[in-house]
Amino acid sequence: MEINKDTRIGEILEKAPEKAEILLEVGMHCIGCPASQMETLEEACQVHGIDVEDVVEKLNA
Repeated sequence: MEINKDTRIGEILEKAPEKAEILLEVGMHCIGCPASQMETLEEACQVHGIDVEDVVEKLNA
C-alpha cells in the first residue's frame, strides 16, 4: 500500500494495521478515536503539529 498525505487514517489501519506502531511512535496517539478514522494523514498531522512528509516517508519505508 502506497501512503500519501491524503490517505485516511482509517484506511491505513484497515489495510496495513502494522503501521499503527509507526503512527504511535511519531506522536499520533489518537488513532483509536472514531473521528480520526475519517481524517487524512495530513489533517491528523496538522492537529498534532507533526511534519506530514516525515510521517509519509516513515510509513512507506
